[in-house]
Amino acid sequence: MTVVRVRFPPDGNAARRDDGGVVEDFERCYQAVRSRDPRFDGWFFTAVSTTGIYCRPSCPARTPARAHVAFYPSAAAAQRAGYRACLRCRPDAVPGSPEWNVRADVAARAMRAIADGLVDREGVAGLASALGYGTRQLHRILVAEVGAGPLALARAQRAQTARLLVETTDLKMADIAFAAGFSSVRQFNDTLRAVLARSPTELRRRAARDRHRSRSGGPGTLALRLPYRHPMALDELLGFLGARAVPGIETWADGRYTRTLRLPHGHGVVSLRQGDGHVAASLTLADLRDLSPAVARCRRLLDLDADPVAVAGVLGADPLLGPVVAASPGRRVAGAVDGFEAAVRAVAGQQVSVAAASGVVARLVAAAGPELTDGLVSSIAPEGGAFPAVPRVFPSPAEVLAVGDGALAMPSSRRRALLAVARAVEDGTLVLDPGTDRAEVEARLLAIPGIGRWSASCIALRALGDPDVFLPGDLGVRRALERLGAPASPSAAAALASRWRPWRSYALAHLWSVTSHAAREEAA
Repeated sequence: MTVVRVRFPPDGNAARRDDGGVVEDFERCYQAVRSRDPRFDGWFFTAVSTTGIYCRPSCPARTPARAHVAFYPSAAAAQRAGYRACLRCRPDAVPGSPEWNVRADVAARAMRAIADGLVDREGVAGLASALGYGTRQLHRILVAEVGAGPLALARAQRAQTARLLVETTDLKMADIAFAAGFSSVRQFNDTLRAVLARSPTELRRRAARDRHRSRSGGPGTLALRLPYRHPMALDELLGFLGARAVPGIETWADGRYTRTLRLPHGHGVVSLRQGDGHVAASLTLADLRDLSPAVARCRRLLDLDADPVAVAGVLGADPLLGPVVAASPGRRVAGAVDGFEAAVRAVAGQQVSVAAASGVVARLVAAAGPELTDGLVSSIAPEGGAFPAVPRVFPSPAEVLAVGDGALAMPSSRRRALLAVARAVEDGTLVLDPGTDRAEVEARLLAIPGIGRWSASCIALRALGDPDVFLPGDLGVRRALERLGAPASPSAAAALASRWRPWRSYALAHLWSVTSHAAREEAA
């Protein structure tokens, strides 16, 4: 029997599982189920042999007897073993395991790429090629890590997308089947019956009793709840994004952050705000096949799969950062919805203020960003008012390369660096997708003239979601350390940050908050 070790929340101890995906540390898992602690949701799943269903650990149903329970590391592994999803706790809708955002190995890269819809678009062969592995080797790795291969993982994701469309829209079932990524209506029907023990018609009838459904005409508009692990400083994170909003593609008003999305099959608009224990997302898509990647990118943008308890366990115990962490529990690291956009913004932000960088990027968007159709922009509106103007999408590398130098209002060395990044992304020598190798990306970035350590680290932080990035020479970091009474030189800051591993990106966010707080005090 092959045994691997998996980090077990919330204290970092290890749980074991066998090559069939069953978690072997039965007692720890069973106690977590008895406590119904939502912090364990997404780390493992509870399968009950007498009912044939699998649940999240926090399911409110009566705790099953020990003799009837097995634990699986993923929803796909439970489905592969023949279990169907609980309709009460909806285990396939929990936050994803934070392991796949933290880790940089091939399994984690594969999980991020599958969540972005790569298997649906390019098949398992495309996923394996992007990761640099053979399909059989990749299958073995994923079965050993999460108990299911890439096809089973993609199937579980398609089932969740299909259920969401069935329950929240009035689309025809055939349209939903192809929007969710199924190759046929029969496959769609069979999968939902196998995973949920309900036909699509039964699911819609059940949802109609207690849910309002959005009417679909033209672009698809959906109201979604994006779950996260508590605590979370969501308003602060949305404010961080709003303060850096680029006119034309982003707006921030009345606690609502809105932006446009460039997606595999078309464009979209998303509006995000604080809900009751979740992120309330209003999503408009030109093509409903983009639902899964749109949700995945919004989750990366807001760092919704993070484990705040694990982060606070390290940073909260630090004598310097502890008070800052306690003042804002659940602070997250802002990500990005598009890797190339994050890279352009990092290059444009070299040695200038936040406002100046936003202005530079806004001019580029106005010159090169394609316009949305009127129907897509106007089809989603907040209560009691017109939808904020977000008329454009961030330009692609080819569109940036086609624009004249007049749209790149920056020093010539920085302009050459930005265009070099665009060329590298366009010709495929630089890939900034979720499944890329972080170390390889950093090496390729540093090889580009004009891209230094600061820019490469910013791109790793926002575009790749690296949880362990630190910027010792950053002006905001130096000012924050001075305010906290710590040495502020780059060498001293780097040495100090070594005790914050593997969560230095979160330490960086906390330090930036100190600088922002100081600036607000001075302004007052």
